[in-house]
Amino acid sequence: MTAKPDIKTLGSLRASGYIIKSIKDELRDNLIIKIRNNDNVFEGIFGYETTVIPQLEHAILSRHNINLLGLRGQAKTRLARMMTSLLDEWIPFISGSEINDDPFNPISRYAKELIEKEGDNTPIEWLHRDERFFEKLATPDVTVADLVGDVDPIKAANLKLSYADDRVIHFGMIPRANRSIFVINELPDLQARIQVSLFNILQEGDVQIRGFKVRMPLDIQFVFTANPEDYTNRGSIVTPLKDRIGSQILTHYPENIHIAKEITKYESSLDSRQQNGVYVPELAKDLLEQIGFEARDSEFVDYKSGVSARMSITAFENLLSTAERRSLLTGDQNTTVRLSDFMGVIPAITGKVELVYEGEQEGAEAVAQILIDNAIKTLFTSYFPKVEKLEKKEVAGPFQQITDWFLEDDGFIEITDESSDESYAKALNRVSALDKIIEKYQPDTRKEDLLFMKEFILWGLSTNKKLNKERFRTGVFFS
Repeated sequence: MTAKPDIKTLGSLRASGYIIKSIKDELRDNLIIKIRNNDNVFEGIFGYETTVIPQLEHAILSRHNINLLGLRGQAKTRLARMMTSLLDEWIPFISGSEINDDPFNPISRYAKELIEKEGDNTPIEWLHRDERFFEKLATPDVTVADLVGDVDPIKAANLKLSYADDRVIHFGMIPRANRSIFVINELPDLQARIQVSLFNILQEGDVQIRGFKVRMPLDIQFVFTANPEDYTNRGSIVTPLKDRIGSQILTHYPENIHIAKEITKYESSLDSRQQNGVYVPELAKDLLEQIGFEARDSEFVDYKSGVSARMSITAFENLLSTAERRSLLTGDQNTTVRLSDFMGVIPAITGKVELVYEGEQEGAEAVAQILIDNAIKTLFTSYFPKVEKLEKKEVAGPFQQITDWFLEDDGFIEITDESSDESYAKALNRVSALDKIIEKYQPDTRKEDLLFMKEFILWGLSTNKKLNKERFRTGVFFS
């Protein structure tokens, strides 16, 4: 942060040659500089480089108010918050003004009277860009008074003013956000009559409060967010309001696992002990993200509601915590994530997906388990040959040696949730055929990933009905 300018009066501001711009011009001019310098305006936003961000930049260059339309967990509010980086770092305003009056073009009665009285000695303060962001979640109980303003009887009594005097007005959130970015989240949740109150503010820039026609050309960059499902479930954006919003931009979920992993890595809140003490194989990260993709396509999950990117983020945090807790119990200093640790991510899944009727019948935990199994089944064919449902008896399949091991003397493998790393390795290394499969189809597997890959094969064969997998209270049992 650069130092606050040392100009404290209106006269000094004029003498400095300072030029005040509208907020939309600020955003536009600073964006032009960023684009020319190839600066990343929306750092930490992944997967929107060729879709959402160019459209958002077009809207800013066009000086439009913006509606970000998309399902939950698509970084809509994050994008709006990051627009503050395009504002000038400091702007001057009349000291004591409730609505950040422009010193050269005041709009409130207070500021006009102060300038008339003090002239060039009018005190000036400076507002940092971080304080020029206002956000309101649209809920059915929001009133016009909350957003625009109302007559304040206490102020009228204290100042001994009649209700006909405009000094009795108490400004709402929107006038107080003058010269700022104002975000209304979940716009369709606003009652239609409240949305109507925004018409004049968006188009003409004036407000009317309780019969007072207060001509206040507010200088605001509006950003709205909405979920397309809201249009049918709870409400809608009234047509005249939609008509007054310059650009509507559609957001989306990550298009592939690589982008999804970048988002999770950037957003995850991890303790340094987890980062340093728990190793996560790349396959485990892929598997975690694939669960989200499976959820978005699942017949048990309401696709209209969407599956937030927050599911993968919280699931990753749970995954590391599951491995960390196990290592604390066993006394292992360092450990590696196991596939059986994925049972620990179920609470992160059940709280993040909206189930349809069929999903409710199955139960949230059962659906979470199905999603994990489906993710394993999907990724399995990326690493190993497809498991055929019907195989010729005289031709040995690629996994024949593994299934034969389990057939001999009723072979089985038991992996408990709280077994030490040594016991875990000992259980998996009993099946020598697993090493041969990995050597043949995944010869470049890193040494530290070998055990996870072995367990992945067992889970993959169980989801393809080649092995039995039973979940018991403290672990899994393959036979």
